[in-house]
Amino acid sequence: MKKYAKILIGIFLVLFVIIVSGLGYVKLGLPDVGDAPELKVEATPERLERGRYLANNVALCIDCHSVRDWSLFSGPPLKDKIGIGGEKFDESIDFPGAVYSANITPHNLGNWTDGELFRLITTGVNKDGKAMINIMPYQSYGKMAKEDIYSIIAYIRTLPSKESATPERRLNFPLNFIVNTIPAIAQHTEIPNESDTLKYGGYLVNAASCVDCHTKQDKGKNVEGLEFAGSREFKGPAGSLFSSNITPDLQTGIGKWTREQFIQRFKMYSNGYQPPKLAEGDFQTIMPWVMYAGIKESDLSAMYTYLKSVKPISSQVTKFVPAK
Repeated sequence: MKKYAKILIGIFLVLFVIIVSGLGYVKLGLPDVGDAPELKVEATPERLERGRYLANNVALCIDCHSVRDWSLFSGPPLKDKIGIGGEKFDESIDFPGAVYSANITPHNLGNWTDGELFRLITTGVNKDGKAMINIMPYQSYGKMAKEDIYSIIAYIRTLPSKESATPERRLNFPLNFIVNTIPAIAQHTEIPNESDTLKYGGYLVNAASCVDCHTKQDKGKNVEGLEFAGSREFKGPAGSLFSSNITPDLQTGIGKWTREQFIQRFKMYSNGYQPPKLAEGDFQTIMPWVMYAGIKESDLSAMYTYLKSVKPISSQVTKFVPAK
């Protein structure tokens, strides 16, 4: 009997050492995406204009890294708080911890090299080698062309420097370990020729990270096979919002939408549109319509072409469920 007890204790100790060693590696040995590249981005007029467009209207860096006015429909960024960060993700929206978007003005990024910014945007690892949670869709940005990332870096360097402070993040177990396993080496592509509408549209859809918001999630991960079918839940004070099905399903998606209807769905929030003030209990959306309204019509047309090519999925979405 004592012999078996010793064997069991031995097995337990071996397993304990394996588990502790594994956790230690995840905590201390990861992320492992390599050093930040030696990089100096030249701020040409072309890069500044492209970066302005991407950061404000497609990749939406300015959306998450600004203070949004949630008293107005779709929460447009406050003009005097552009780039100062502070957007909070915590238990109130079922996030396991508390994370705050960073200040991306020169006040905070002035001591970052362009290479450190490039590594952060494309792999999710900051200047200190710390893994960022993938609320920022760096996995999508890592598939973009290097030139587009250079343009974004050049543009955000021009933002007015504004002082702000955000609390340190807090990640609950096991996310405080899992976060280190998420960053990965970027797999860059080239910007497709705009004449290849399908491929160029796919590039823009990736840059806008449409799949992340429009795919149902389970434990923080997109449910495989339900890409673009909607139903991802976003909790807020008024209730739960569910993203739309943007697959070409004829009954529950955008299968019956014409190209013109798709473009107009975005452009209706341009040309001087003023978001209405909302009363308590009014329907609100996290979709930054006013910012996406700035996407060029030709780019929206290409995105429509790509979305019409994805697998149609029947998924009837209840858009909003009020809080009880």
